[in-house]
Amino acid sequence: MIATSAHRRGLGIVLSLLGGIGLIASFVLTMEYLRLSADSAYVASCDVNSVVSCGSVMRSPSSALVGDIPNSLLGVAGFAALTALGVGLVAAASFSGWLWFLMQLGVTVAVIFVHFMMWDSLFVLRLLCPYCMVVWAVTIPIFVAVSAQNLRAFGGINVAVTWRWVISLAWVGLVAAVVIAMNHQYLF
Repeated sequence: MIATSAHRRGLGIVLSLLGGIGLIASFVLTMEYLRLSADSAYVASCDVNSVVSCGSVMRSPSSALVGDIPNSLLGVAGFAALTALGVGLVAAASFSGWLWFLMQLGVTVAVIFVHFMMWDSLFVLRLLCPYCMVVWAVTIPIFVAVSAQNLRAFGGINVAVTWRWVISLAWVGLVAAVVIAMNHQYLF
């Protein structure tokens, strides 16, 4: 599906590194969620002040949107899969078209879900969760990188392929600017 082994290896490195970072952040969030569920007096490791507080976000109804499954556990599963696929690509694995389709579907759902959670966190809850923001920051470039590779494989839009890192940085930068603009008094 992907044009060259260099492109595959490059995507593999991106998925391995960013997927690993997302996996660690999601795992820590899951552990914090479980501790908080077991002990309501528990203070999460990322509770910095009244606004920068993972604990407050985890106490909200939006912390488990799929039944009683914590959102962070969905992140653990998704990032583990992406990390494994990335390692496979680095090792020169070749995947079928259906797997690329599922990967694109998964990262598309993930980026939409992450943006919903950003909106909820910033505009509804008015809270910031540092580990959640790490997940936001890695999901965007993963989505852009996978989309760019799939576009390349199917002869798609060259602008998205050529400028994928600029697109990723601008997108993450815009999110960071909104976070800072809305919460500068709590961050600095």
